[in-house]
Amino acid sequence: MLDPVTFGQAISQKRKELGMSQKELAAKIKREDGEPISPQYLNDIEHDRRSPSSDLMVQQFAKVLDLNSDYLYYLAGRIPTDILSKNLPPEKVEKLMVAFRRQIKS
Repeated sequence: MLDPVTFGQAISQKRKELGMSQKELAAKIKREDGEPISPQYLNDIEHDRRSPSSDLMVQQFAKVLDLNSDYLYYLAGRIPTDILSKNLPPEKVEKLMVAFRRQIKS
């Protein structure tokens, strides 16, 4: 069985495919205060020492790197805000997880 891809590996691989440096990508990813993340912070994310701190950051990585945001949320272990804000009852979440597991087995 292959090791699962991590959020950091996905970001690093796509950045390299696009020929971007960490400095170039970091300048395009903004924190909530509008300031760009540092290349060191990006390096920590790419080496799985840190996780993206917000949904905004996940969405920006998806847009800049042309990656599917749902896939990045999955790799980051996060649930997108539009789903989380539904405030689903436990039985609905359980049914969705059963359907998800059933789908990944096929």
